[in-house]
This record gives sequence, structure tokens and C-alpha cells, in this order.
Amino acid sequence: MSALSIFFAALFYLATAIFVVGLALKIRQYAVTPAPLKIALTPAPLTTTGVGFRLTREVVFFESLFRSSKWTWAFGWMFHAALLLVVLRHVRYFQEPVWLPIAMVQPFGTYAGFAMVAGLAGLWARRFLVDRVRYISTPSDHLMLALLIAIGLTGLAMRFVAHIDIVAVKVFMLGLMRLSVQPLPTDPVLLVHLSLVALLMIIFPISKLLHAPGLFFSPTRNMTDNPREARHLATWAAALDK
Repeated sequence: MSALSIFFAALFYLATAIFVVGLALKIRQYAVTPAPLKIALTPAPLTTTGVGFRLTREVVFFESLFRSSKWTWAFGWMFHAALLLVVLRHVRYFQEPVWLPIAMVQPFGTYAGFAMVAGLAGLWARRFLVDRVRYISTPSDHLMLALLIAIGLTGLAMRFVAHIDIVAVKVFMLGLMRLSVQPLPTDPVLLVHLSLVALLMIIFPISKLLHAPGLFFSPTRNMTDNPREARHLATWAAALDK
């Protein structure tokens, strides 16, 4: 077994551990953080069912972003929808045999890579062209967008420019799942792509990408607008109220 294969196997085991543990700790932190005030963003639903529908619209359609900025919504929704297809397409590398729904999404996932990069390019251009957004943008914002675009471009390069042995790549990935390291192709574009993906997994738990799970714990989104009907008490305040 080559040192390169062992290195990337160790890298992905480490990246996966950091991603899973780091994400779990952040979600736990979100869950236990008290919300002492009723701060639902009005007009807000009056029932728990309504909150569920509101969160669904927010997750699927980016409702509040659509109301705020149509251009940002267009690029953001394009990126996230394309990313979903791309991720589903990559599931085939971890399955044998491949499930029918994953097989059916393959043609769409291939070209979704272009939409993903285009959406990211639009979001990045916004940070340069819109004055108020440029003012609040930090180096980490630009670096994160650059990382995501680099992942997309290297992925497209392997598909349309420098073709690689995807069968060998799948054998390597299945081997990781079975704790049996297999040879990894040495194509430079593939190695760069995998390195960038591992880097993304490592920094995800400490990045702004945590807005994905954080949305579900936002009190402005997950609270009902019933301050007159029901008294709101944080967990720690409820204990003192007894």
C-alpha cells in the first residue's frame, strides 16, 4: 500500500471525526443556549404547526432572503439546490449496489456542478460589488467562497477535462467505510479535490457554514407568536420561578 493512500485515508478519518464531533458539539450548544425572551420575528405563526411550515419554507425556498434581496436569493438558491444534487450524485461512491434514486440523479448532478460554481461566483461578486456587503465582509468570507469554488472547479475538471479512474476512487471510498485502505489514484486534480474537501470538513464546525443547522435553533424563526396566550420562560428561569 502506497504512503499516499495511507495519508489520504488517515486524513479523511481525521476530517470525518472532526466534522461529526464538532458539529454535534455545536448543535448541543445551540440546543442548550437559553432564550429568555419571546423574540419571534413577526409576522410569526401562532401555532407549533405554523412554525414547522415556516421553517420548511425557509429551508426549501429561502423565504426571508427572497423578501430581502432577489439577486442574493437567486444566486444563493442556485448554489444550494445545485449542491444538493452534487452531494446526491457523490453518494454512489459509498454504495454498492447503487440505489435507484441515486442512479437516477446522476445526469442532473453532473451538470449541477456548473450551477453550483455559477451561484458561488455570484455570491462572491456580491461581496465586491455591493458597498454595504463589501464593508462587512471579512477575509474568512472570501476564503470560504474561494474554497467552495475550488472544490467545484476541480470536480468539474475531473469530469470534463482530466478524466480519472472513478472505479478506483469508488474502491478507495468503500474501503474507507470498511476500514480497509485501498490504492488511491495519483491524479493531481483528484488529490487537490480530495484535499480541499477534507479541509472543508475540518473547518465546517467553526465556520459560518453552521447556519445550516443553526437555522433550526434560531429563536426568531422557531418561536410561536403567543406572548399573551402563554408565558415564556427559559429553562433556567423556570427553575427559579418555582
